[in-house]
Amino acid sequence: MEITLLKLLLAHILGDFFFQPNSWVLEKERKKLKSLKLYWHVIIHTVLVFLIFLSFGVWKIALAIGITHLVIDSIKLIYQRAKTKRRWFFIDQGLHLLVILACWINYIQPDLSSLFIYEQKIWVFVVGALVLTSPTAMVIKMIIAKWLPTGDSKKASSLQEAGRYIGMLERLLIFLFVCTHHFEAVGFLLAAKSIFRFGDLKEAHDIKLTEYVLIGTLLSFGLALLVSLAVVGLS
Repeated sequence: MEITLLKLLLAHILGDFFFQPNSWVLEKERKKLKSLKLYWHVIIHTVLVFLIFLSFGVWKIALAIGITHLVIDSIKLIYQRAKTKRRWFFIDQGLHLLVILACWINYIQPDLSSLFIYEQKIWVFVVGALVLTSPTAMVIKMIIAKWLPTGDSKKASSLQEAGRYIGMLERLLIFLFVCTHHFEAVGFLLAAKSIFRFGDLKEAHDIKLTEYVLIGTLLSFGLALLVSLAVVGLS
């Protein structure tokens, strides 16, 4: 990755996650645009650009990042609600990253033809990773739907959609392990999941639930391995 882009990302990470105490965040949420911490936060982001580049020649970038940061954070504070905090966090960070990319392209004018995004291998990995998230979760759900346990076993205490996200994470980990040729880590992952699941299934005393979980786990691991090996072969 180009060094200038890395420096801009570093300035953002330091400003948003290291030099912004939680007390500042709470005050901004409470006072919104009347909070002085909002403006100190923007000043810190602007100054960090100068400090990391050790040059006043980047004043246009620093000014653009400072102004857009104030606008984006202000919009977030005005429209954010308790129920939409998580959504606004990702919107906020996404917009800041887009600004950083725009500043990098407009002021540094890099040779975009040499970027990694133009490599076919990268797109193969991206498609493979995405396939192993929601699409694979839907396929597994459709396959094992007819075996879905009913009664008390279905009502067991569990986080909302926890199983779906656990499945996605485990498949992405398998994808990472296979693509980096660490097949032994896949075995450790399967063993770890088995250990955690064993206690729950033992307490449940439900053969159907055990078989249902086993089918889902093997399907998840099997599909993850197939997609991962296909990606490695295509790349």
